[in-house]
Amino acid sequence: MSQGYPIYDKKEQLAKIDSGRLPGETIYAVFDMKGGGTGFLGITDKRIIIYDKSFMRKMKAVVSIPYSRIHKVAAEDESGLLTGRGYFSSSKMAITTASDAFEFEFRGADKAHVAHDLILEFMIRDAHSR
Repeated sequence: MSQGYPIYDKKEQLAKIDSGRLPGETIYAVFDMKGGGTGFLGITDKRIIIYDKSFMRKMKAVVSIPYSRIHKVAAEDESGLLTGRGYFSSSKMAITTASDAFEFEFRGADKAHVAHDLILEFMIRDAHSR
């Protein structure tokens, strides 16, 4: 991986992911999410970490998903006609596991693609290491 990591939107979110980091685990990105539900998404070399503000409707929860449990990752980019790509366009990504599906809406069009590419790379690495 190239230098410049971790990528993050908010220092306090990066600090929250860092506080729960496992020994030897490296953080690559922490992205803030739009709208209700998911607060932010952390991407490490071992798992994704979802800080979910609406977990079980009333609690805050940190959900960890190892790459071996992710079945699919998909990124959608919906660029605005006038705004094009960038901060004002929509950027979505979805992840599925055997039992759940998660949707994320990022702040900025390129962030879903960065997250998608990182997650896909770690999924492939995990599959080859088994």
